[in-house]
Amino acid sequence: MKKIDTIEEFNQLVEEKDKFFFMKHSLTCPISGSAFDEYQKFANDTGEQEAYYLAVQDSRDLSNHIAETFGIKHESPQAFLFKNGKPVWNQSHWKITSKELASV
Repeated sequence: MKKIDTIEEFNQLVEEKDKFFFMKHSLTCPISGSAFDEYQKFANDTGEQEAYYLAVQDSRDLSNHIAETFGIKHESPQAFLFKNGKPVWNQSHWKITSKELASV
């Protein structure tokens, strides 16, 4: 898993990767902490190399950019699957589980 901090880094992902997972994570929310643990478990258990995240407190501009660019209301925690430059799946809060991520 790799942390993405800037709009430029994110836009480069969208342009270069055919498929990747992305998560918005809050450093202060216990629900987000649980969802982040599930996201890490998914990435580790499946060997998913294309798993990225942002910390909302560190990257508010990027979090807002994603919501505005793709017309998806900001939530935290929130996980996405991007394919061909567009989000094709997203979930938030307790719906972010390693099992759910693996089934996408």
